[in-house]
Amino acid sequence: MTGFRREASEILAELEAMRAADAPTHGGRVLSYVYDSGLPELDELAARAARLVQPVNGLDPTTFTSVAAMEAGVVGFARRVLGGAGDDEIVGSVTSGGTESCLLAVKSARDAWLAARAGSPRVPRIVAPVTVHAAFHKAAEYFGLALDLVPVDHATGAVSAAAIEERLGDDVALVVVSAPSYPFAGLDPVADVAAITGPRGIALHVDACIGGFALAFWPDELPAWNLSVPGVTSLSADLHKYGYAPKGVSVLLTRGRDRQRHQYFATTGWPGYPVVNPTLTGSKPAGPLAAAWAIIEALGEDGFAALTAQAARATVALREVVGGIEGLRIVGAPTGPLFAVATDESLPAELRVDPHHWADAARAAGWHLQLQPALTQADGTRLPHTTHLTVTPVTEAVVGELSTALVAAADAVRGVPTVDGRALVAGLAETLPGGLDALAAASAGLDSDGAAALLRALGLLGGADATRAAGADGALPDRLAPVLALVGALPPQLTERLLVELLARVVEPRD
Repeated sequence: MTGFRREASEILAELEAMRAADAPTHGGRVLSYVYDSGLPELDELAARAARLVQPVNGLDPTTFTSVAAMEAGVVGFARRVLGGAGDDEIVGSVTSGGTESCLLAVKSARDAWLAARAGSPRVPRIVAPVTVHAAFHKAAEYFGLALDLVPVDHATGAVSAAAIEERLGDDVALVVVSAPSYPFAGLDPVADVAAITGPRGIALHVDACIGGFALAFWPDELPAWNLSVPGVTSLSADLHKYGYAPKGVSVLLTRGRDRQRHQYFATTGWPGYPVVNPTLTGSKPAGPLAAAWAIIEALGEDGFAALTAQAARATVALREVVGGIEGLRIVGAPTGPLFAVATDESLPAELRVDPHHWADAARAAGWHLQLQPALTQADGTRLPHTTHLTVTPVTEAVVGELSTALVAAADAVRGVPTVDGRALVAGLAETLPGGLDALAAASAGLDSDGAAALLRALGLLGGADATRAAGADGALPDRLAPVLALVGALPPQLTERLLVELLARVVEPRD
């Protein structure tokens, strides 16, 4: 076409080639990150809806009134199914994803706390279980709050209301609980916590980002967990998860208009148009919103219930299979369509299955599970390293094939010792002047070149044993178990610095 540097067909062919290196987003082979309804016609509807609003700027719903109409429809549906039916004091916003929903919930809580304590020099706190999503770590850092993490039971992964109560004080701006938590799928005791925070006037947020739109239609009876619980002041849930919409679209619901207005930013202090933003972004695409709205209109509550039933049946089947694999155990009492798997340490070493070796073996067979590191809590107890599985409706169609692969993967690695991260760290330290002390201090002032050098020494940038992702230095290893072992063994600040460097270099331009 006139004015194009390259033919459209050539460009699209190149994009298809790049996509071929991705993990498959459909078909149930990736048990994290993607949420496949198994309905191609639903994906096509979402794509067509997004295409219709491609030129629309969600910044101004008074100019693009379709944005206002779609957002009202999506928020209304979310309010109905998440415990707020008939309560017009529960209002909400559509955001770009769970992280933005969580950030805004924290901002609202902080601003409400500060407004009630004008001039206070104290730093407000967020109290939450250690299993709370990392988005709240980000929110605390961005908005200047202290994050007070409460240990959970190391065997079940669940927090107790009493443990949260012990941390409360007049400097607490927000308590957060999960429904369910991402790491272990534990359903926190929402009603019990609300009974404690409500009388004290402390805001309570329920993070239902991953499972909210599944739990809303879950076929089993659940403890009260949503906005039907008095004392829950806000709730977040992602439509690009069990709402089956494309990334990124989430909903943040808030009890009380005055409280919700704290999430807004507004200024007339410049010579341009008045800026009023309900979310962190200004200009934003309307495509994900339109896709979510169209899916809601197409499925209705009955359609969501049917898809959730598929995911629930597949979850039960997979838990039975994994629970029957010698050497593995399911962590705690997971709720909803996700669960985590750890080593059964009650067995002798030769019968144990390390979950990270298991995930690597499954990956080699074409199934992508998510590895999670161990964590030592503030009370000294240690949460085990695990492998996470997220189950979607499409999983039901492949549950037999997947079950066979999971059993075979366990058989292949049974008795293989867990990677000793401390030994890997010690080996690296021997190559550095100053040994372990130098390694521990490396996070302080480590520049980009120094971080890259450490990554190369760890085998995470370049190298013959790596699968190249992008760029001269962009490479990821074939086996992830050693990487997660290093994450658990290195000082946290150093690990975080190295991961920043790794991800930054993966997307650096190649020319």
